[in-house]
Amino acid sequence: MSSKIYVGNLPYSVTDSSLKSNFSEFGTVSSARVMMDRDTGTSKGFGFVEMASPELAQAAISALHGMSVDGRSIVVTLARPRENKDKAGDYSAAGFKASKRADVGYGTGGFGGGRY
Repeated sequence: MSSKIYVGNLPYSVTDSSLKSNFSEFGTVSSARVMMDRDTGTSKGFGFVEMASPELAQAAISALHGMSVDGRSIVVTLARPRENKDKAGDYSAAGFKASKRADVGYGTGGFGGGRY
């Protein structure tokens, strides 16, 4: 079991330090971070907290899930691992490969492909 917690539906006034202080009531907090928009510098409304042990994380989740913070009911769950987005269509090396369909183009990309 993981000790990393996802905290969602946060008010935009919540900071890293206030998030850490709220979770420190349940034990040692290794890290607390509110995700910020890189363009505007404002909160995205969610963050992550890492507790010292899975037991402390579970205690914090059961106590804080659904709690009202500045009029917003926060969501507190275990954080899921990040999904791998390396598939066709994304901006990666895999996204620029030829189509997997045999009936479209010549299979090498570039100009002049097509089924007609």
